[in-house]
Amino acid sequence: MKDVDIDAYAARSRALDVTGIAWEDVPRHPLSDEALRALRYMQDIEAHTIVYLRTVLSTRAMDDPEVATFLACWFYEETFHARALARFLAAAGHPVAPRRRSRLTFAQWLEVRATTVVARTWHDFVGVHMTWGAINELTTLMGYQRLSAVAAHPVLSELLGRIMRDEAKHFSFYFRQAERWLARPAAARVARFLVGHFWAPVGSGVQPAEETRFLARYLMSGEEGRSAARRVDDVIRSLPGFDDVRLLEWWVEQKAA
Repeated sequence: MKDVDIDAYAARSRALDVTGIAWEDVPRHPLSDEALRALRYMQDIEAHTIVYLRTVLSTRAMDDPEVATFLACWFYEETFHARALARFLAAAGHPVAPRRRSRLTFAQWLEVRATTVVARTWHDFVGVHMTWGAINELTTLMGYQRLSAVAAHPVLSELLGRIMRDEAKHFSFYFRQAERWLARPAAARVARFLVGHFWAPVGSGVQPAEETRFLARYLMSGEEGRSAARRVDDVIRSLPGFDDVRLLEWWVEQKAA
């Protein structure tokens, strides 16, 4: 995996290309209730990116020029993922109802405040954010791969394939940044502690807990699903200080069984 040239990345950043997507064919291929439920979850989380960005903007991540540039592109690209998934759901006869993103639960508000305080007092907090981002982007990428395989809908598979190309680029940036920040042993130790104690799958706290457990069971159960979860964990274990971390596979076993 090569280092990311941030100037080249920014120059190539584009809205998701949906040219040629056969939207009119979507209803011709039935989707199971489980696939629709998974899609609604994923679309909602993609649309929630603006809330994640709000939290990041309150941290010293903005002081790193490469990170700041990347996050601007990341937010732009993720926004069009949400729009494309909403368009697919509408074509399938299940339009997405907009919801307020400005309203935070007390737990979410507390998380934002805690993140801001820790970020201001600890210089290497950016390493935690980059590690967290790498885990979440890789989990999302693997989730889309699994949904494409399980749902077996030709139009959805084409759309997800295009989204996955963006997600792979996002993961690459986060992962390389995490490697750089975690090269300092003290940063790796603290990041490992925070991820080990507070990480949960993408969408936790945004969607109800039962929806997150459902998604894990639907996409990560069985031999192929468990193998996908293990691949996520194995990649993250290659980061400095993370060789023994328990993430997605453990979470599926303990929380979603």
